[in-house]
Formats: sequence, structure tokens, C-alpha cells
Amino acid sequence: MKFRALAVAAIFGALAAPAFAQETIKMAVGQRGNWDTSPAEIGQQAGIFKKHGINLEIVYTQGSGETQQAVIAGSANIGVAVGTTGLMTAFSKGAPVRPISNSTTGADDLFWYVPANSPIKTPKDGAGKTISYSTTGSSTHIAVLAFIKHFGVDFKPTAVGGPPASFAQTMSGQVDIGWSSAPFGLADLKAGRIRMLMRESEVPAFQNQTVRMNVSNLQFITEKGPLLAKFIAAYKETIDFMYSDPKALEIWSKWTNVPLDIATGMRDEFFPKKNLELTRVSGLDEAMADAVSMKFLTAPLTKAQLDDMLKYYAK
Repeated sequence: MKFRALAVAAIFGALAAPAFAQETIKMAVGQRGNWDTSPAEIGQQAGIFKKHGINLEIVYTQGSGETQQAVIAGSANIGVAVGTTGLMTAFSKGAPVRPISNSTTGADDLFWYVPANSPIKTPKDGAGKTISYSTTGSSTHIAVLAFIKHFGVDFKPTAVGGPPASFAQTMSGQVDIGWSSAPFGLADLKAGRIRMLMRESEVPAFQNQTVRMNVSNLQFITEKGPLLAKFIAAYKETIDFMYSDPKALEIWSKWTNVPLDIATGMRDEFFPKKNLELTRVSGLDEAMADAVSMKFLTAPLTKAQLDDMLKYYAK
């Protein structure tokens, strides 16, 4: 009887235990609610990361500068949507951060706008006017500097943080030109409260450039390689889910309070799936040239340096 009781207890104990232990990954994610930075949230809510044995602790930042710093400091294991130029700069200075995958290639999602009653009608009208970006070294910062060069207009770049902060400062007149990333601002565009002035995709160099990457702390990469591999697999599965299953849009719509019809249009117009493919990487020579001209880098990275930087990139 004693043996039978122990056997029954062991069976019930096994049934009560999880199939495998969940490992925790701490994440810093730029711009809460952006579609391209949402796989962690959507995948967590859909149970995809849990299926891979991963629990995510997610902290949202105001931009890639903050995200990258959290990864360098080790307070986050993985950072999402770090500007490629800022990443190259940190790498060139010996920072313990490496890209692990593409976050966004192409520049379909970012746009700059003015209030409906603004006298600024074209980029040329913005001479001497303040134009917002998120944080120094971010993809929005690089875009603003590229606008100055591309349009030949002497904008005054101003760091403001994320889209909500940019909107508040633009509509109150603290800055002249605001920045946003879909879906934020789409309802205001539709209602006529703001007017789109320009999109990052108007700069030819950005059209096929990997503008943001997902990164990890070098110590985490070397010590937690198998866990990182599971993370990449779960992240890829989540992106596939986001473009194949209506439930993904429902999760995102509920989480962001964006109506489902706007969410669907936003995804299809601003975020083609190919732009989020994890293995994609292109336009690095152009990114380096921009980084040098904008004095983020003193010289382009050598081929050996690039190979070292991309050593852990998703394949």
C-alpha cells in the first residue's frame, strides 16, 4: 500500500509539473505599440514563446538609444529596433552588443507631419524650423539628418522621445514638425488634424536599407546560445503568425486600442512582411557612408569588422 501511494503521488506530481521549465528573457523594446516592434508582445499573448519554453519580461523605451544602452549595461538581454547606424557606432567603440537579426528593412513606416493649420506645406518650407526625432543615434535621428541632405533644407533636429511625446509637442507648437510611426497618428491624418509632410522612404538610400536591428548583449549570446536560438525560432514563428492569422491583428488591436480596420490597413500599407524577415540585411555600405558623413563613425567598418559584428546574425 505504501509503495502504491508513493507511485500515485509521483504520477500526480508529474502531471502537475510543466512539460519543461520556462526560461526568462529580459527585453527592451523601442516604441510600444509599433507593429514592427510588437512580435514580443503578440507572441507572448498568443502563447508562442511559452511553447518554446520562454517567458518574456518586456520594458518599453522611447527609442533605440535607450534600448541599446539597456542591452549594453546588461539590464536587458535583448533589444528590439536599434538603429543600424547607432549600433555600428557602439560596436566600433567596443561596446558588448551585437545584432542578432533584422528588425526593419526599408523605410515604409516612419513619417513626419505638421498640424493641419501649419504654414509648412512642403519640406522646403521647413527651413529653420524644428523637426523631431526620438533619441540620439536612433533611426529617426538618422532619417532627419538624411532629410537635411536630401531636401537641402536646414531643419533644426530636436529630440522629443516617442510618437505620443512628439504629437503633444507638435500640436502645442513646441516643435514645428512631428514624427510618427504607424499606427500612431493615422487616425489624426484621417480626421484631418495633421498633414503628412514626408516619409523616410522618400530618401532613396533607405528604401532597401536595414534601418533597425534586434540586438543582444555579447555575454548573453555566448553564455545562453541555446536559449537565444529558441528565442529566434519563436520570434520568427510569431512574425509568420502576424501575417497569416487574423487573431494576431485582434491581439494587436486590443492591446493598442487601434480599431481593427485601421490595424489591417496599417499593416498592409506600412509594414510589408518582407521588411521584417529576420535574416534580411542590406544597405550596410550606405549606412556606413551616412554614419561617417554625419560623424557617427570616423571611418567605415572593414570587412573583417562587419563579419565580426554580424557573427551571430540569424541565418
